[in-house]
Amino acid sequence: MSKTFEVVELVGISTESLSDAVKQALESAGKEKPVGWFEVTEQRGRVTQDDKVEFQVTIKVGRKL
Repeated sequence: MSKTFEVVELVGISTESLSDAVKQALESAGKEKPVGWFEVTEQRGRVTQDDKVEFQVTIKVGRKL
C-alpha cells in the first residue's frame, strides 16, 4: 500500500503566542483532511498601529491523500 501526502504551506496568526499561531493554522488545515505532520519554517511578528503584538508562523503541513 502506497502512502502519499500533499504538502501545504500555511500562515497562522495570533495575538497570544507563536504556539497559538501554530495551533490556529493546524486547526484550519485539519478541517479539510487529517494532518499527518507539520514543520515550522518561519517565525515572525509585527506591532500593529494600536501597539498590539501579532505573532505569525509559516508552517508546512503534510496531509495524507
